[in-house]
Amino acid sequence: MTKPLTVKALEAFGRERLSRTFFMRDFLHSDISQIHGIPNVPDDPDLAIQAGRRLCQELLEPLQNHFGRLAIRSAFRAAAVNDFGNKHGLNCASNEKNAADHIWDLRDANGHMGATACIIVPWFADRYSQPGDWQRLAWWIHDHLPYASMCFFPKFWAFNLQWHEKPVRRIDSYTQPQGCLTKPGMPNHGGSHADMYIGLPKFDPALCLSEAVQSP
Repeated sequence: MTKPLTVKALEAFGRERLSRTFFMRDFLHSDISQIHGIPNVPDDPDLAIQAGRRLCQELLEPLQNHFGRLAIRSAFRAAAVNDFGNKHGLNCASNEKNAADHIWDLRDANGHMGATACIIVPWFADRYSQPGDWQRLAWWIHDHLPYASMCFFPKFWAFNLQWHEKPVRRIDSYTQPQGCLTKPGMPNHGGSHADMYIGLPKFDPALCLSEAVQSP
């Protein structure tokens, strides 16, 4: 697929179905793109779709099947959009760091693909608002889904959720308590953390099966 450079081509690209309920259009909004007029379209659409499907089918659909509708805050960033944001202090890491992260259509330095979406889980945000509550959701995902990394933020417990071919399985936070919650090698990384998410939906493997998450 060539880079979508016309309205008709972008409409067709936006209709690409990534999973049962998610389409590429759901991930193309960018405030930087809107305000500064930089098209948020991939240079490599096929790679963006491939990585996006893994993110949606392995992480977003199972999470939505358990918690209800997810709100997408930001997700795919074209390299040009991300580079502008990085150079102008708009909360974007460098393109090198965001490859296989927010830049879905750019492999990382090791040749691996990945994709990230910043999401809010309204079901959770409506019920948990005390300092540190975000850890409940973080541990639930850690115990049940094949994420690569997570990073939490203060407002509505929004967080970056990444799928990656070589997952690190690390959780960080910019809200209290700040820093690294867990990463490989830390004593709290393995085992069950079920006591941390009592009251959250019970995990059901059937909600992660292919027929529950993939497009028809």
